[in-house]
Amino acid sequence: MHFKSILFSYIFLLVLIVPVIAGSAVNPERKVTINELTATTSENHLIVFGTLENSFNSEMIEILHSGIALRFSFFIELFKTTGKEPDELIATHNFQHTMTFDTLKENYKVTLEEDNNKVLSFRSFFEAQKEINEINGARVVELKQLLPNNLYKLRIRAELYQKTLPLSLHNILPFLSWWDIETDWHTILFTY
Repeated sequence: MHFKSILFSYIFLLVLIVPVIAGSAVNPERKVTINELTATTSENHLIVFGTLENSFNSEMIEILHSGIALRFSFFIELFKTTGKEPDELIATHNFQHTMTFDTLKENYKVTLEEDNNKVLSFRSFFEAQKEINEINGARVVELKQLLPNNLYKLRIRAELYQKTLPLSLHNILPFLSWWDIETDWHTILFTY
């Protein structure tokens, strides 16, 4: 008898939670992407540029204005490719952009980890948003690790926001999460 009441409680909870979760999902038409992806060289490094598009939603802005930092994590992989053999992983690089809002001073700070944790301050949300979305010359690898006249593949993706279910329900319902905002892998091929 006790088992049936527990089972009924879980089913009842599921019936209540699933519509809420489905209603909270990110609009699939508003896909986050990385545009204007470019790889070039500085004096000693391969560097990458790009811009995130559709990176913010209203809940993220609300969370930011409540004093909680937003972290955008970027993941870069560089492969040497021949087209015949499996690609050879040359380097990986991860970095974060963090945005905070000071509720007393009413200004935004953006920290760029790939630029020696450079901190920039903005009065306008739109200026801060533009900065956190920009990948501006992030170092991928030293040029001495690349061989001339070879084909390379650079992949990049970003994770912008993850929200888990309350009360560890993601352990009970592992196939559900409220929403994760991340990009697909974006790839460019180039010859060095």
